[in-house]
Amino acid sequence: MLAELGCSADGLTDREVDARRRRYGANRLPQAKRQHPVVRFFRQFHNILLYVMMAAAVVTAVLAHWVDTVVLAAAVVVNVIIAFLQEGRAEAAMDAIRRMLSPHATVIRNGRVADIDAADLVPGDIVRIASGDRVPADVRLLSADGLLIDESALTGESVPVEKSTEAVAADAPIGDRAGMAYSGTLVVHGQATGVVVGTGSDTELGRINRMLAGISVTSTPMLRQIDRFGRWLALVILLFAAGTFALGVLVRGHDVALMFMMVVALIASAIPEGLPAILTVTLAIGVQKMSRRHAIVRRLPAVEALGSVTVICSDKTGTLTSNEMTVQRIVCGGHEFDVGGVGYTPVGDLTVDGKVIESVHYPVLQSTIRAAVLCNDSTLQQEDDGAWSITGDPTEAALLVLGEKIGLSYAAAVAAAPRLDSVPFESEIRMMGTLHRDTDGRSLVVIKGAPERVIALCEHQLDRHGARPIDRDYWHDVAAGIAAQGLRVLAMAQRHGDPRTPGQLVLEDLTDGGFTMLGLVGIIDPLRPEAVAAVRDCHRAGIKVKMITGDHADTAREIGAQLGVGVGKPAVTGQEIAAMDETQLRDIACDRDVFARASPEHKLRLVRALQAEGEVVAMTGDGVNDAPALKRSDIGVAMGRRGTEAAKEAADIVLADDNFATIAAAVSEGRGVYDNIRKFILFMLPTNGGEALVVIAAILFQLTLPMTPAQLLWINLVTSATLGVALAFEPTEPDVMERRPRPPGESLLSGYFVWRVALVSVLMAAGALLMFLWELRNGTSVQTARTMAVNAIVVAEMFYLLNNRFLLKPVLNWSGLFGNRVAFATVVACVLLTALFTYAPVMNATFDTTPLGLLDWVKAAGVGAVVFGAVELEKAVVRRYRAARGTTRGTN
Repeated sequence: MLAELGCSADGLTDREVDARRRRYGANRLPQAKRQHPVVRFFRQFHNILLYVMMAAAVVTAVLAHWVDTVVLAAAVVVNVIIAFLQEGRAEAAMDAIRRMLSPHATVIRNGRVADIDAADLVPGDIVRIASGDRVPADVRLLSADGLLIDESALTGESVPVEKSTEAVAADAPIGDRAGMAYSGTLVVHGQATGVVVGTGSDTELGRINRMLAGISVTSTPMLRQIDRFGRWLALVILLFAAGTFALGVLVRGHDVALMFMMVVALIASAIPEGLPAILTVTLAIGVQKMSRRHAIVRRLPAVEALGSVTVICSDKTGTLTSNEMTVQRIVCGGHEFDVGGVGYTPVGDLTVDGKVIESVHYPVLQSTIRAAVLCNDSTLQQEDDGAWSITGDPTEAALLVLGEKIGLSYAAAVAAAPRLDSVPFESEIRMMGTLHRDTDGRSLVVIKGAPERVIALCEHQLDRHGARPIDRDYWHDVAAGIAAQGLRVLAMAQRHGDPRTPGQLVLEDLTDGGFTMLGLVGIIDPLRPEAVAAVRDCHRAGIKVKMITGDHADTAREIGAQLGVGVGKPAVTGQEIAAMDETQLRDIACDRDVFARASPEHKLRLVRALQAEGEVVAMTGDGVNDAPALKRSDIGVAMGRRGTEAAKEAADIVLADDNFATIAAAVSEGRGVYDNIRKFILFMLPTNGGEALVVIAAILFQLTLPMTPAQLLWINLVTSATLGVALAFEPTEPDVMERRPRPPGESLLSGYFVWRVALVSVLMAAGALLMFLWELRNGTSVQTARTMAVNAIVVAEMFYLLNNRFLLKPVLNWSGLFGNRVAFATVVACVLLTALFTYAPVMNATFDTTPLGLLDWVKAAGVGAVVFGAVELEKAVVRRYRAARGTTRGTN
């Protein structure tokens, strides 16, 4: 190895370092050239919605309707600022990866040990790492003494990895490369010496950084729908405006100036200027709801997009599991004990066949647990706030928690049997040992480690009748059975007698054998109870859940089966993914649900494969290795507690509690947000359409205009500022998680929506126009007739707002009429504004209106009642039709 890199154990010389630095560059991750903030800011205006809003602002400014102009301009600026701030997420994610690099390194150069800036490392440098160090570069280990490295940021595995100098296959996954230590990972135990084989961009971190830089952020399904909808609507409005202008001037002979003002009014009435503002408000309310459920939204459109997901790709550790190793099973003395409780809080009963037992009645059980506590280098402590925390290896800490559950603390155990010496864990022998002075004064050697290793060193086994010859086949079968359940198995054994050198313990004292087998302990990172229910909820909602983990395939498959994920199907490994072409991977990605030993490239390829099949993908993760897939997915979900900054910066949503159940809850909220946006569109389009039809009909039939341009804008202002806002506060429907996900390509305007828009538009326009003509025929002044027509439209919109609280469900009940307090309040506000419009002298002068009598209000209310009754009848017919066809989707 050293010869291949052109170096020796004495390290590089200064001349060699200079030459290699010129060749390889500094040990830093490159920083891409950034676009100037001003350019990025103005680029945010390139959005069809903003074009529509700015056009509406220009129109209202031409008409000197300055309130509307200011509101629209403010909405444009708010949307641009939000987009500008969120665009920097990818750059922040790469900055977070760069911050993971170690600032210092201990290196051997010119035959001497030196502490240098890690940026000065070059390939061929000999470095030393020890417990607490962050690995400064990618290093091939030359020697390793009890080295354990936390590689969770790269692999997702929660348990520190045992390192050695052994070589592995070139295509081995990162988690299996025992002879390598990777830049940015943390040494939790032991020490080692190694040679640098990769720096800067040539490290695993550098490779992930390059992947992240090459991934563009995907748009959310709703933004794509809104973009298509905005383009379509803008085209329709312009065509109608042009046609109406030509009809009025060329066919009907109206004055060009008058027709220009009418067309401007027509455009103002048809443009949904309230849509972007209501969209923002609805998403913001969704952000608040999700935050109360521990989901922190970093990008506003992600609120709705999460509700549209069809596939959730979830990490295992800490998301589906609690990330707290827990002893779940003990086999000793001819009994199998189940251990209750989860995590590091030492609360839980021991049971046999479902019956709670006292450990004092089972001496072998007590001996097994005592050995697990004595042969331990971790610590367990209770904080001032009552919470329990650990230091050291999580698996060892789980054994201390087990001791506390039977009342045996580490302090009490070593007080009774003081530790004299120890042999730390060695990956070569896969066990550790400690020497104690037992309560009877004899020397006691305790070992703990891999079952096959410990069983081989035992001559006897302990049961209720004492020691007898060991049945190795029995213990091997039991260990295999526990491992098959997804548990990590440790064996405990002990031996009385002095070591070779009194008071000292060496490796040969352990390998000599002669031990007595005590028992086996099964340890697991337990599933979160709520995660099992959440997965079930997702399946019921038509969302596929896929588990992508760095664990071994057998463990991943077993955990998946317990969750109800991938049952009856084999797990797919990273090596298998690497060997597939894109077509094969697309088939496998859709068919299989458990993926093990997955690298960053594998996760990224899986996300792309699923998206290529038309899926809307949410990806969860916590490590640097997850950042590329988080960024590429439709919705990236990072863990808030244990997630790296790189993962959080690349994500759209951060889970404050690292809990999969929170994702399911957020999906529910997201679906509710999408429902509310659809409800607003279904409310907005008929009201705008009704106003436009009134104008078009008047021009077409050469009638007196029922409403002036200023009055049309008043209707838009009062309804957008009051009634439309109410739908943003609609509570999530209780059946949202019982529906199938909406198709990703589904249009905002389904065939049914178009029908509803046409029906209500015609009803509103006909009601207002017929009332206006009726009043003129009866001798009512034009001003009064117009005032009645305007108020008829407004009242009809109040009634229609109630219709629209449920798309198909009836609203003639307490919940439908009064279930949304905000809707009730907005109706009251709209009534007050309408009264001001009708009776205030200044409003009469501004809008050319007159006060109305009680009978006039009854007539206006009659138009609204007709609209309300017709829509409720139409909903009942559609419900019956869909029930007959067995179609229930979207019937909220």
